[in-house]
Amino acid sequence: MRVGSFVLAAQFPGQGQGEALHRAVRSAEVAEEAGLDSVWLAEHHFVPYGTCPSAITLAALLLGRTRRLRVGTAVSVLPTAHPVALGEQAALLHMTSGGRFSLGVGRGGPWVDLEVFGAGLEAYEKGFPESLDLLVRWLREPSVGADGERFRFREVPVVPRPSEALTDSAGPEVVVACTSPASVRLAAERGLPMLLGMHVGDEEKAEMIALWRRHARAAGRPADEIRGAGHVSAGVCQIADRRTDAVETLTKAMPGWLKQGLDAHVTVDGRARGMRDPVAYTELLCGLHPVGTPRLCADRLAATSERTGVSRFALLVEGSGDLAATEENLRRLGAEVLPHLR
Repeated sequence: MRVGSFVLAAQFPGQGQGEALHRAVRSAEVAEEAGLDSVWLAEHHFVPYGTCPSAITLAALLLGRTRRLRVGTAVSVLPTAHPVALGEQAALLHMTSGGRFSLGVGRGGPWVDLEVFGAGLEAYEKGFPESLDLLVRWLREPSVGADGERFRFREVPVVPRPSEALTDSAGPEVVVACTSPASVRLAAERGLPMLLGMHVGDEEKAEMIALWRRHARAAGRPADEIRGAGHVSAGVCQIADRRTDAVETLTKAMPGWLKQGLDAHVTVDGRARGMRDPVAYTELLCGLHPVGTPRLCADRLAATSERTGVSRFALLVEGSGDLAATEENLRRLGAEVLPHLR
């Protein structure tokens, strides 16, 4: 089992954007000091829900600041990026970090981002499979051309070619954020592990992994690839000497951040969008994830792994909104929870 942190660079009420980004960078440094395996970086545009607009850029900084930690994007939003440009950046980070980079990608949402970056709504609604396939080809093949609906270009050499960098390496791993049966099937047919959201519990995650395995087998993926798929489960973690204290920390801080952050999302086409109740959502997260004493947190992670088959975790540890509290949370996760799991 491998446990990492999930970094949103969240801007809590009353905080500046620089404060949120500083906490994000510092929390990644502390994650390595505390013995965590990885950090996963979120990407958002134009909203205080997350102040990092380029997860792969922040990943480059953190790979330079750390020596052991695996750094991944969770996720780079593929409809608003050119797959080749993203692939070149991923290859560069893979090669210069000694293979410590993971590229997580996803569809994102029907947000105004699609208008700002000129991608259009069709890139979100229909273009994700084409973009994903082009990206994976770029990371696995020596030269690539395209003749699809969205991308068309003559064959060009892949430089730098990530598969030449490291022994027994096929390039950086690609992880796909999955929230629907269609995205599960897309990932499974390509043999790509999933990133599963923190809004769903063990039962639903287990169902999604079972569905992934069925589709992977039907697509003829190798049995060892199916067995060894390193799916990632996103969640929340808050540690305290009493569970009530951990819950109180999150219920005091997270609803304000969730409200201002989620309210700020604007759809590209004016479609209506549902909003989760921030208090109810915080309470849901506290019930689903390792929030409480170190022993409770270890038991919860072990139970999730056993029920779902998930081997990797990306845990939001900045739910207090406070840098010192986030650092303490990380250190306790490393010192008081991880030993129970290993």
